[in-house]
Amino acid sequence: ISELVQELRGLHWIQENTPELRDDAVARRELRARLTGIEHLIRNELEQALNLHQVSALSGCQWWYQGIDISKRIHRGISYLLSDICDRLYNASPRIHNPAVKARLQQISPSMFERGRPFAQRKPLQQARLNLPLLPTTTIGSFPQTAEVRRARAAWKKGDWTLEQYEQFCREEIARVVKFQEDVGIDVLVHGECERNDMVEYFGEQLEGFAFTQNGWVQSYGSRCVKPPVIFGDVSRPRPMTVRWSQYAQSLTSKPMKGMLTGPITILQWSFVRDDQPRKDTAFQIALAIRDEVVDLEKAGIGVIQIDEPAIREGLPLHRGQWAEYLRWAVDAFRLSAAGVADQTQIHTHMCYSEFNAIIQSIAELDADVISIEASRSHMDLLEAFVRFQYPNDIGPGVYDIHSPRVPDVDEMLGHIQKALRWIRPEQFWVNPDCGLKTRAWPETIAALKNMVEAAQSARAQLAAAK
Repeated sequence: ISELVQELRGLHWIQENTPELRDDAVARRELRARLTGIEHLIRNELEQALNLHQVSALSGCQWWYQGIDISKRIHRGISYLLSDICDRLYNASPRIHNPAVKARLQQISPSMFERGRPFAQRKPLQQARLNLPLLPTTTIGSFPQTAEVRRARAAWKKGDWTLEQYEQFCREEIARVVKFQEDVGIDVLVHGECERNDMVEYFGEQLEGFAFTQNGWVQSYGSRCVKPPVIFGDVSRPRPMTVRWSQYAQSLTSKPMKGMLTGPITILQWSFVRDDQPRKDTAFQIALAIRDEVVDLEKAGIGVIQIDEPAIREGLPLHRGQWAEYLRWAVDAFRLSAAGVADQTQIHTHMCYSEFNAIIQSIAELDADVISIEASRSHMDLLEAFVRFQYPNDIGPGVYDIHSPRVPDVDEMLGHIQKALRWIRPEQFWVNPDCGLKTRAWPETIAALKNMVEAAQSARAQLAAAK
């Protein structure tokens, strides 16, 4: 579009600065035809970009020119002109304002934020379905994204692989991850997320209302970078996003398979968000999309579903006086995403690198059946907030740090479990790593998870002997 506008500007300069053409009827006719043609090309480009069909603002042949003299400031002028055009057309695009999404937002009722029964009544129903041992083991979701995995994804995106080739690779990788977890003795399995590039980008690519940059990298930590999506319009889920991969993984094992989703607040916080409506409304739109995915996972036979919210604390406003309002709608967004399932379905959430003391009440109000947290680097001291608060639901404090290739031995992990069990009842305790394993290599992952399972088994034996 920018190139077309530059050409249009050039033709108008010719029209206004070449008096010799005034007596040349053929040249004037050709110039007018070229001007009209470019105007139509620009109009078509904008219609395609903004999904416009009938917009009165584009009906006049002079729509593109608002009396703005851009001849002395070519690049800035073109940018200003295009920005002005887009601003005037913004409200006319159904990609920005989707009536169905807005209507659904208005139809949210109080019951949509509530599970059927309180946690104390849900837990025995879930245990009857899942049949888990004391101190059940699980992981946070992702397994190593090796160079081979990244090459496969790049080959598919560049067109070197067909979709079928890429999906076959993913199926083989998922089968490998599932078999390893079964062999090592993990109780609640995950599929490993080999098909996902990033925990926000992957979902944004499948949701309406999101756009992505090609090279808009932002540092996450250290050398780790992400490309935050741009939320430009109303958010909706046109089709299931994760169901078939979780369903395939569940078909490979008789053990519970955990569906893995990113929560609405984390998607919101790790995106560039539109500013023409309250952030709460955008969060609730995302929550409704995630809710649809949660319900579809349950229908597909997935009995454990994790909705990660590592970014819930970083959304806190700078002014502490505004915290209560933010936490109220942030908690509601999570509950809206999670509360559409039966009480027999177990909802997990995960939070990492958070100081929980100031928001522990809100964490409890999420009403997740199980929360896993990063705790090993603090030597379980982060649990203090949960203990003082008497956190009522199940909790999985991470027993080893995944941010380092170091593999802690069984005794070290057992020590973390024993320390945590001073404060947390065994019936409430889950054993898991601090965070996902995406950035780790397979050798250290295999060794660490074997040690983790052995530590959990030793702790179970000690508890049984103490009875």
